[in-house]
Amino acid sequence: MFDSLGTVIGRVLRLGAALVAAIGIVGSLVGYLLTGLPGVYAALIGSGAAFLFTALTALSVLIGSKLNLAGFLGAVLGGWLIKMVLFLIGFSFLNKSDWLTRDSRPIVFFTVVSAVIGGLVIDTLIVSKARLTATLDKP
Repeated sequence: MFDSLGTVIGRVLRLGAALVAAIGIVGSLVGYLLTGLPGVYAALIGSGAAFLFTALTALSVLIGSKLNLAGFLGAVLGGWLIKMVLFLIGFSFLNKSDWLTRDSRPIVFFTVVSAVIGGLVIDTLIVSKARLTATLDKP
């Protein structure tokens, strides 16, 4: 009757992927209409980065669930730090790229922001409806 952590993480990843795909499609269409092909690339990179960060969060929770409380907090904090470093490195390279025009830069921003907000809504809905046990049965 109870959900396992794996099923909850699976739901988060499936719905997160569907959300990111929808945002990527809509962002690509808007980007193409506004700036042409650089807008499409900007939307796809923004939505892909958002899915990467969602997957890293799910992975850190999955790894941390096998550890004690301090290990869990360390895994989640470590995942957060890795995401911040990847974000800074990735978007600094993106900022220096020649193909990303000034007009297409807001498209990256809005796709990432909309995917993050949508991902938070999905995470909240799935976790609030999940039926997880509060204790472990140990023999």
